[in-house]
Amino acid sequence: MIFFLQLMVTGLVVGSMYALVALGFVLIYKSSRVINFAQGELVLVGAYVCLILTATYRVPFLLAFAITMAVAILLGLAIERLFLRPMIGEPVLSIIMLTIGLSSLLKGLVEFIWGTETRVYPPIFPSKPVEFGGIVVSQVYLWSFILSAIFLVIFSLFFKFTKSGIAMRAAADDEDAALSMGISIKKIYGMAWAIAALVAGVGGIIIGNINGVNVSLSAIGLNVFPVVILGGLDSIPGAIVGGLVIGILENLAGGYLDPFFGGGVKEIFPFLILVLVLMVKPYGLFGLERIERV
Repeated sequence: MIFFLQLMVTGLVVGSMYALVALGFVLIYKSSRVINFAQGELVLVGAYVCLILTATYRVPFLLAFAITMAVAILLGLAIERLFLRPMIGEPVLSIIMLTIGLSSLLKGLVEFIWGTETRVYPPIFPSKPVEFGGIVVSQVYLWSFILSAIFLVIFSLFFKFTKSGIAMRAAADDEDAALSMGISIKKIYGMAWAIAALVAGVGGIIIGNINGVNVSLSAIGLNVFPVVILGGLDSIPGAIVGGLVIGILENLAGGYLDPFFGGGVKEIFPFLILVLVLMVKPYGLFGLERIERV
C-alpha cells in the first residue's frame, strides 16, 4: 500500500506539471483552432532562461522566476505578432506547419546559445524529504506540485471571473459574435500566446529543478499531447483533469508494469491511453463535440 501511495503522490506531481503545459495547448487551440507544436520548445526556453539567471548570474530564484515569466510573455507576444498574425486567414494546416518550423527554430537557437549538455539548477529547495504517514516526498517534488497548483488555480479564476478571461472564452466559443461585441480578436490571439508561453516557462522551471535541463526537455510537448487529447483540445478543466490522470497512470505503469516487461511501458502508456480515448470519445472527456449538418 505504501508503494502504491508513493506512486500516486509522484504521479500527482508529474500530472500537475503536465496539466500546466497542456493549458498552453488548449489556450491556443481554443483561440485559433491551431495545435501549437512549439509548446515543448517554449518549455525548454523557460527552463534555460531561469537556469542561466540563477546558476551563471547568481540571481535569487524568486527574482529569476519573475524575470523568466516576463521573458516568456514577451516571447509569446513576439511569436504571435511576427509569425502567427500574418497567417490569419490562411489554411489551418499551413499554420500548424509553421508551429512545427518554430519548434525547430527555437530548439536550434537553444542548442546554439547554450549547447546540448545537461545542466542542473543550484540547490533551491531544502534537500531533506518530508514524510506523510510513511510516504516520503522530496521537497522539490512538494514545491513543484504547490507551484503548479497555484498557477492552475490562478488561471482557472482568470478565465472565469476577469474581463479579459471572459473575452477569451467568448472569442473561442463564437468569433463572429465576439467581434460584434467589440472584442479584438488580434488582442485575444496575442494574449493566448503570451499565456501559453508563460505556463510553458513555469513548467520548464519546475521540471528543470527536478530533472536538470538539456535540449531533450522539449520532448515534453509530445508527452503532454495525450493529456490534451484525453481532456479535450478545447477544455481548460479537461487539461487539468487529463494531466492528473495521465501523470498517475503513467507512474503506476512504470512502477508495476516496467519490472515485468523490462522497462519502456511508462513511456508508451500515455499513447496507449490516447488511442483508446480516440476510439471511444474522439473529442476527449470534456471536449466540445462539433456536428456539422448538411
